[in-house]
Amino acid sequence: MTLFSELGLADPLLKALEAEGYTTPTPIQEQSIPHLLEGRDMLGLAQTGTGKTASFALPILQRLDQIKQRAMPKSTRVLVLTPTRELAVQVGQSFKTYGCHYRLRHALVFGGVGMVPQIKTMAGGVDILVATPGRLLDLMNQGAIRLDSVEVLVLDEADRMLDMGFILPIRKIVAAMPKSRQTVLFSATMPDSIVGLANSVLHTPVRVEVTPAATTVEKIDQKVMFVDRENKRTLLTEMFACKTVERALIFTRTKHGANRVSELLEKAGIPSDAIHGNKSQGARQKALADFKDGRIRALVATDIAARGIDVDGITHVINFELPNEPESYVHRIGRTARAGASGIAISLCDADEVSYLRDIEKTIRQAVPVDFEHAFHAPHIMSRGAGGKPKPPVRHQRSPQPLDTYPQQARGGKPHGDHAGKPRDAGKPSGRPAGQQTRSGNTGFKGASSSGNRSARG
Repeated sequence: MTLFSELGLADPLLKALEAEGYTTPTPIQEQSIPHLLEGRDMLGLAQTGTGKTASFALPILQRLDQIKQRAMPKSTRVLVLTPTRELAVQVGQSFKTYGCHYRLRHALVFGGVGMVPQIKTMAGGVDILVATPGRLLDLMNQGAIRLDSVEVLVLDEADRMLDMGFILPIRKIVAAMPKSRQTVLFSATMPDSIVGLANSVLHTPVRVEVTPAATTVEKIDQKVMFVDRENKRTLLTEMFACKTVERALIFTRTKHGANRVSELLEKAGIPSDAIHGNKSQGARQKALADFKDGRIRALVATDIAARGIDVDGITHVINFELPNEPESYVHRIGRTARAGASGIAISLCDADEVSYLRDIEKTIRQAVPVDFEHAFHAPHIMSRGAGGKPKPPVRHQRSPQPLDTYPQQARGGKPHGDHAGKPRDAGKPSGRPAGQQTRSGNTGFKGASSSGNRSARG
């Protein structure tokens, strides 16, 4: 077993890691840190929750301390670009935590808050700037930030930034930097757009890949519930009758949808809040803090707002609406089963979303196990293939093991077991037709559990 002390990290960093209880690096950290300490450009392919932030933050902190140089006014020595403000805050906190024994200046630049404090912070120059592309470009255009002395550039979750339409801002930002720099690009997926971006910004990079692109974390127990749209709301609220749903992150496709689901849960007596782009930064931070501290049991989010949500103990990710981009499914469910824990991902699929499910299954290269046992199971939806073509269902063999049950349904149904398939190797084809159920061996609503030595997260 490799230890952080074997990776060539300086004593101040090792002390900071020890204070956080981190002893062993994750695979992405173990493979990345030595290359980045050598100053190599790197293309990193890793899912969310695998410890990407520490893998680039630790070498950067060591480099800045070794090459002692004061940042120029309005400038930064290191720039980390992230798709959302939540992720920017998370990355900034990681630099602060790991660099607690160094005297380095950090700054955050993102939208949703006033520009004046950010302009004042940047006036004297900083060592590390974590920013979102839009606000950074705004401040560059105003002359408040210059990038001509950047030594290291990190593009974090680059695939999501491109999904959000940031390709042109990113190219403008990169064009303002020196060509002689170290560049690191991290992505969970590898579409052609990322290949093109990587080819244009990286110089003879080393490629580090800990899992095949667009696969799902092995410890996530996935399942899909086929349900008519009009029954989704009732099914969702009934899930929370199970005490094992301790902390759930719920996804919708739209901002208004997130608000409606949060209001639904509140009326059902389930403490919840919504987080999306229309919320102020203060409201988003409060909702996230309440979720972390356990004051609310459910957080409803859109894909954009969910980037950067790194909360311990998310037992369930629930797709109230399936994403129309299959790569987003990988990012969504990656919010659970983080840092060695296990988790459960449940998708509610109505008739209009079957094609989305089929695209997801093609992307992750496995069929998502079907839960037949909930009270609103809709076999007429399950029987559809991609494009609405009929596809006969394949019934599963039910587990003889005792299972937890849903509460008695108001519509007169009997209690139903919380079935789900066993976690599989997400990188291997399942060999089952889409929609086929695996044998059930555990309940669908088990809480996450931690395991093994702690590794640096974030």
